[in-house]
Amino acid sequence: MNSENAVGLKLSGLLNIHKREGMTSRQVVDQIQKRVKPAKAGHAGTLDPLATGVLVVCIGSATRLIRFVQEQPKEYIGEFVLGKRSDTDDIEGNVTETPDCSPLTREQLEICLPALTGKIEQVPPQFSAVHIDGQRAYDRARRGETFEIQPRTVEVHELELLDFEFPRFQLRIVCGSGTYVRSLGRDLGEQLGVGALMTSLVRTRIGSFHLSSAITLDQEFSLESITTQLHNPASAVAHLTQYVCNEQELKHLSQGRKLECHHDQFPADSQQAEIAVITQEGELAAIAEWNRSLNQLSPRQVFFQPAS
Repeated sequence: MNSENAVGLKLSGLLNIHKREGMTSRQVVDQIQKRVKPAKAGHAGTLDPLATGVLVVCIGSATRLIRFVQEQPKEYIGEFVLGKRSDTDDIEGNVTETPDCSPLTREQLEICLPALTGKIEQVPPQFSAVHIDGQRAYDRARRGETFEIQPRTVEVHELELLDFEFPRFQLRIVCGSGTYVRSLGRDLGEQLGVGALMTSLVRTRIGSFHLSSAITLDQEFSLESITTQLHNPASAVAHLTQYVCNEQELKHLSQGRKLECHHDQFPADSQQAEIAVITQEGELAAIAEWNRSLNQLSPRQVFFQPAS
């Protein structure tokens, strides 16, 4: 095995990538995969080709943490235009104009925002990755099929109107997993009776990963530069309750053994909860399930590997 492959095998961590417009999230992962193989790579939350901004790519054993990154709040800045509709809910679809669309005011738009804030029922776009009868919705839409997507519950934590100059407006959105920003714009337009579609989107944050510290893919993006930019896998679970284990507990975890544990920081309102177990050096040792009635931590995913 050459030295580069040996390094790849040991890689584990997260990259905060600034995805450019026109690239798919899969293309970003493929570029990174070429440089880190044989380590695996996967992204935590798709960005459409139209969108730019934060794309977190997990590498090596950190790919097992993708769902934890996806669970964290996401922040976006979206640009929209009123008086237009499309089959994709954005500018890249088949666009139709709303006839006789009268100018609207900032106040008329702002009064609609509370109805789209909090836990809401949202219908994903026809051109989306949701599964309908075992097939991706966008595959069926591209074939011209007629189908219905059931609404799903999503959570919009913050919805702020940043700028308005009819017919264009800009929103800042902080939302949970599964929220379609272009659907928020579409639904605002429907509330106003004129339609709306998204013209651009920037994801500015996922959890603690901010656009200001994201790195771009360029010609000099190498295995060496990747190793210097990797974030600690523990950053993927920063939102979980954490337990710092001692050396003996770390040994038990590596053997798959449960820990007897009394801790006042563990959630008191649930019978079971996921806990991030951290070493005294700040590394992620395991994801464990805490059983309140038994006061036990049971390892579910172990990341610590004892020296051979």
